[in-house]
Amino acid sequence: MTDPSAPGFTPGSAGPLDYPHRSYGMDHDRYDWSMLVDRPPLAWPNGARLAVWVVVPLQFFPLNPQGLPVKVPGNMTMPYPDLRHYTLRDFGNRVGVHRVLAAIDAAGLTPTFAVNGRLAEREPGLMALIRERGDEVIGHSWSMDTPHAGGLAEDDERVLVARTLDALESATGTRPTGWVSPGRLNSPVTPDLLAEAGLEWFADWVNDELPYPFRTRAGELTAMPLPTELADTFVIGENLHSEASWAEQVADAADLLAAEAAGSGGGRVLGLTIHPWLMGQPHRVRHLRAALEHVAAIPGVWAASGSAIRAAARAQG
Repeated sequence: MTDPSAPGFTPGSAGPLDYPHRSYGMDHDRYDWSMLVDRPPLAWPNGARLAVWVVVPLQFFPLNPQGLPVKVPGNMTMPYPDLRHYTLRDFGNRVGVHRVLAAIDAAGLTPTFAVNGRLAEREPGLMALIRERGDEVIGHSWSMDTPHAGGLAEDDERVLVARTLDALESATGTRPTGWVSPGRLNSPVTPDLLAEAGLEWFADWVNDELPYPFRTRAGELTAMPLPTELADTFVIGENLHSEASWAEQVADAADLLAAEAAGSGGGRVLGLTIHPWLMGQPHRVRHLRAALEHVAAIPGVWAASGSAIRAAARAQG
């Protein structure tokens, strides 16, 4: 009921509680609200309990970021030219990525590469390595200075998406079907534009631990679970926890999810984001290996790409 005493209220006008999407659980119609424990259990291939996907971002941070309409976390912080942070990010694509991939391969896990379009143009040798490996590549916008956020014109955002997908298709021979935005930022229409561009899933929303259908004006996307809480940049870079603490948190999460699945909760998903410029540092690799080896040793782990997990979930309705 509208409060007649509310500021600006006039008889017959809509009040603050008359929002058309006001409903139980949320105030939008992007997806059907539900509790995880009330959903039909998911079953992974070969009786697996825990689906594990590892996202490795390959990123280009411009030396002179414009920060429009907002600044993406992780960008340059010192006065121009901020070579300290620029070269640290570049280290990931020159050195760190090889250590990270060695750790992932040793554990028998599967990387999904989130790649900036500009990076694909600048690093043909790195892209050749990815082509040879045959791992999945997903869109990660044009650069780490192209945020998808409120204030970005819709036509400009549409061009960013198309330009990124074109560059990645040119570099890999395959057009991506998945996407994760820099900083997990979204404008009000980002999901709509992703679906419009032919993408099938994205991993920007962190409100669930299982894939779920997400409505857009251009059709349905799948929202894939990729927790910020376990991202290396969040735990180590923002919360300032040690790399040993990050590894312990990854292990704890994997153990709990596997235990829930074993307790008839249905298949679970563990998503990890590993940045080569951070975890590829020599003093962190031991902890990276320990975390990944712990995850891989859990009984009933299915290591897969983002698209493979999404396909297995969709096949079950």
